[in-house]
Amino acid sequence: MKNKHIYLQLVALYTIVHHEWVRMFRISIQAFLPSVITTLLYFSIFGAIVGRRIGLVEGLDYSTYIAPGLVMIAVINNAYTNTSSSLFTARFQRSIEEVLISPIHYSLMLFGYILGGILRGVIVAALVLLVSAYFIDIRLEQLPFTFLVVILIACLFSLAGFTNGILAKTFDDVMIVPTFVLSPLTYLGGVFYSIHMLSSFWYHLALFNPIFYMVDLLRYSMVNHPSQHVIPALSVMCALIIGLFSLNLFLVKRGTGIRD
Repeated sequence: MKNKHIYLQLVALYTIVHHEWVRMFRISIQAFLPSVITTLLYFSIFGAIVGRRIGLVEGLDYSTYIAPGLVMIAVINNAYTNTSSSLFTARFQRSIEEVLISPIHYSLMLFGYILGGILRGVIVAALVLLVSAYFIDIRLEQLPFTFLVVILIACLFSLAGFTNGILAKTFDDVMIVPTFVLSPLTYLGGVFYSIHMLSSFWYHLALFNPIFYMVDLLRYSMVNHPSQHVIPALSVMCALIIGLFSLNLFLVKRGTGIRD
């Protein structure tokens, strides 16, 4: 009986993940192409034109310096958007009710949606890396660690997207956080410049930006750029993931936004 229960839970989890996978590729042009085009534009404008005038940044060619940040931007946007839009659409169409009346455990339901966001984030990261390889020499000297960091970033922002998707009242609400929170944090997180170029006030302010540490981790893993924040950054990311997972599980159990 116990084995049958476990089997049913795994089938339910697979169903949610498979649904997210099919949905992702049904809108593949919308899901994958924007990140590829955006990366091409960044390298063409910032890398080729602006980069020639800037020269080296912290010992790296400018295009090489911004590449990890471009990967991170793509992962954040896609992982967040996939989960928030998928969950809110399910709420809007009331198809979420089919999941709620199934015997799946709440934690597995949450895990299924998060896996969908992680899958999209990883796929887009791979596409951006392929585009980057055309412009710069990517060695990925620490490939397993790079993969781990991408997974953690995708997981964190998938969870954040789930929170947004479950609390949003309208489609406009789904876009508020990416527009007014994620974008400013991203552009102020040292993706296109070294925070050491900033004045003292803005430098110390940037140290409170979590995006800075994610970019720093990817630079360390992708191009072997020295970092003093590896362990603290990983610890904070893991703590945020656990915190957001617990929060989302609490919201799902309460029925917030899905039983209204």
